[in-house]
Amino acid sequence: GALTESITALLPLLKKLKWQEKVMLIQMLAVELAEQDTTQLDTQQSYPVWTPINAYEASDVLTNLLNEPEPEQYQ
Repeated sequence: GALTESITALLPLLKKLKWQEKVMLIQMLAVELAEQDTTQLDTQQSYPVWTPINAYEASDVLTNLLNEPEPEQYQ
């Protein structure tokens, strides 16, 4: 559709941007998306919230990562 064509036309221009300009563009798009987000929570509904309590497998993974020797590039 037209949107795909617009994005395709923009890609060559975006690829020419310096990395700092690309970061600025990402930031601008993120702000615009946040401003356009009209999602609202329903006050009459409950929502699940993740908690690390009883997340033993995640704890084991993190412990193993912390116990691994640092790669040479970080020493």
